[in-house]
Amino acid sequence: MKASPRREVENWVSWTELLTWDQTYRELKAAGEIKVRPPMFPVRKELNRKVVITGADITILQVDAIVNAANKTLLGGHGVDGAIHAAAGLGLYHECVPLNGCAVGEAKITSGHRLPARHVIHTVGPRGEKERDLQNCYEACLQLCLDHRLRTVAFPCISTGVFGYPEEPAAKVVLRTVRHWLEEHWRDVDCIIFCTFTDVSERLYRDLMPGYFPVDLPSKQQGDLNTKGSGPSASPRSASTH
Repeated sequence: MKASPRREVENWVSWTELLTWDQTYRELKAAGEIKVRPPMFPVRKELNRKVVITGADITILQVDAIVNAANKTLLGGHGVDGAIHAAAGLGLYHECVPLNGCAVGEAKITSGHRLPARHVIHTVGPRGEKERDLQNCYEACLQLCLDHRLRTVAFPCISTGVFGYPEEPAAKVVLRTVRHWLEEHWRDVDCIIFCTFTDVSERLYRDLMPGYFPVDLPSKQQGDLNTKGSGPSASPRSASTH
């Protein structure tokens, strides 16, 4: 993967500048803006420090990899796909041509070219509400992070734009999938970023996060979840998305 020279842009944002979920939670709680939700998992502080919600432009993030919500050709399109190709430059297009596209639920990796991210992971989401396909997208991207020893990755909201996946059901699939993946692989990554793009999406993720990544939990509930909840003992594919 031969990279093009990276742009020098003053507004690049390092992942180290972003608030982790536990920091965001405490700020929201102090402001009285936390939505109370029944926790589906036990509190694990080490996981809460690995996830971030941000409205920052994914093309300015300094991370090991950003994820592109691509179409099957991998040659650029609308929305985040077009924005990533535009920011990366023609080098990304030329690297994608010999990849011969990508199937729904799969992922392929390229260099970041003129982006601050070192790599772009391209994945093709489903059209409409297809839970297994969306889950496969995130798992395929995270597997590439393991394969290439990438420790920081930023995701857009895959399939929720023109592909028509409803935002809340999609977010539940995403958070459940990432939570279960982190249960096993939290030592292998430093940060997983959810780039929400719109204020509506950012509020949705913040509202849902306490269910999947609880920060505060009464001791009795913590014990119940460890023994019979939908936490680490549950299968990633059997846990409820609601």
